[in-house]
Amino acid sequence: MKASLIPDHENSFQASGLDSQGKIHTLKPANIPIIGENSNLSYTECRLENKDESFFYKNEIKKEKIVLHFTAGYLKGDISTMTSPNNHVSVPFVIARNGEIYNLWSSKYWSYHLGPGTVGGNSNMSKKTIAIEISNIGYLKKIDDRLVTVYGDTDDYCNLSDVEYYTYIQTGFRGQTYFASFTNEQYDSIILLLRYLTSRYNIPRTFLAEDKRYEVLTTSDVNSFKGILSHINFRPNGKWDIGPAFNWARVMEGLK
Repeated sequence: MKASLIPDHENSFQASGLDSQGKIHTLKPANIPIIGENSNLSYTECRLENKDESFFYKNEIKKEKIVLHFTAGYLKGDISTMTSPNNHVSVPFVIARNGEIYNLWSSKYWSYHLGPGTVGGNSNMSKKTIAIEISNIGYLKKIDDRLVTVYGDTDDYCNLSDVEYYTYIQTGFRGQTYFASFTNEQYDSIILLLRYLTSRYNIPRTFLAEDKRYEVLTTSDVNSFKGILSHINFRPNGKWDIGPAFNWARVMEGLK
């Protein structure tokens, strides 16, 4: 999908609640105070119309960390994937490119979100962490003056002249150099959501040092760390979320 068409795509979901697999979601605006601050978190409760909740576990586990992901997709597909019946691979929050925060289930519960080969164990780490998915197509492939998605050489995302839609990493990251950009609205929402979650669950507003931020952690390090990190810190290969195309400095500044 062309990046320029994503706003219409997201507006369509907001208006209809219909995901890419035809499941209907009930959308309800919500607002909640951020503990200890004179500000609120605005978001949208997103619940399946048929009341299905078979994609997460209603077990309350103490939360120690927050893990940022990107979806490698677009909003309707993102929501559909995260609400697949009986799949138990899901996250409580998806942030659209327009900054809308969709809450799929209570963050006090859990579902798998890290995958096989996770340092510290997929089950153990998924239970202790809160996952946030940022709607973003991920890395892009350059063909002449076009940037295409992982879904095919004819799936144009943007042109090289459309610099607002991508970030170029000269040194590369896990073999890729072009990545879809994150929007200002997403950064603003990420910061607010992190402020809310860290306050609610008493999670430190700490980040990995830059020399470890894009590396896979050891089992000892991942068990001892309390704070905010990303999917790549748990998986040695096959994942690019969230690498140096993400403005960590902006988020860190927003949590001071």
